[in-house]
Amino acid sequence: MKLLIKLAITALLANAAFRIGTQYLVHYNFRDSVREAAMFQAKTDDELRDRVMEIAASYNVPQTDGGFTVKRDDRQALLHGTYTKRIEIAPGFPYDWKFDWDIAAFVNTIPLLPGAPTPKSVKPPR
Repeated sequence: MKLLIKLAITALLANAAFRIGTQYLVHYNFRDSVREAAMFQAKTDDELRDRVMEIAASYNVPQTDGGFTVKRDDRQALLHGTYTKRIEIAPGFPYDWKFDWDIAAFVNTIPLLPGAPTPKSVKPPR
């Protein structure tokens, strides 16, 4: 009987670790895609805001337009944002997990050479 209880607890902990770990992996991929968009793809603040929202939609991140800020210096883009995602830790026990992200990216203003490969686009998770 004790063994069954220990196995059930271990299964619940493994399930929770898998679900949380999966969401952190999505979060890190989202951040990397936003950093790439800030460095290479977006030329203006409005274009960068639109691009962040597109990236959030492709990764199923519940990012709102007012949930992040965009500031640009001469050659640097500073982005800060936060979002809350509901993660079901155990069957029937959802928890609202808060994710924060800060990005400081140096903007590449040098045009690409003819024939150079273009920066890769956002690929949604599989």
